[in-house]
Amino acid sequence: MKRMIILIGGTPTVGKSTMAGLLAKRLDLPWISTDQTREIMRVIASKSTRPDLYNVEGHDAVSFLTTFSAEEIADMEFKQGIAAWAGNKKLIEDDYTWRQGFIVEGVNVLPELISTLETSSDIRPVFLIDDSEERMREVVFGRGLWEDAHKYPDDVKEKEVEWATVFSRKLEKSALEHGYPVVKIEKNSEKDLQAVITALGL
Repeated sequence: MKRMIILIGGTPTVGKSTMAGLLAKRLDLPWISTDQTREIMRVIASKSTRPDLYNVEGHDAVSFLTTFSAEEIADMEFKQGIAAWAGNKKLIEDDYTWRQGFIVEGVNVLPELISTLETSSDIRPVFLIDDSEERMREVVFGRGLWEDAHKYPDDVKEKEVEWATVFSRKLEKSALEHGYPVVKIEKNSEKDLQAVITALGL
């Protein structure tokens, strides 16, 4: 059988890591987050060649979330995903340690990048969306996006809800335009897992 690589993209707060963990357990596959590969890219890349990898540098939560609009932040997140893709692409195409396959999850998995992969592996993407702004708000105010929620003030967290919502709409539109499955998450672990398994054709 071909090595299978599952790509899970999605809205911030949607539960990509949770889904990757559930799927990994069900399929007996390892998984990795693009948060990790992005940090590696920031170490080995340079600001002159990949400036979008460093687009939050020089800001704390307050300055970043008050300087930029929700639309600008969502666009910056997309640009950061594009800048970080070289590392994810290299992993997907050249990894030889996980011979049975693996799962990659994160906001840096973008629909427009998947067609650039050059591999004989069985690539199966899925994108997770949460239509509930209230659930997004609960995650942002309870966990935080910039960092742990208690480390920065609540009065800027509403901007995080706004940009996550904008990002969600852009991601869903792009995924559908590129013909990739979109799963609307309901935060019911077993039901959501089954919906993802079905969307992946497993």
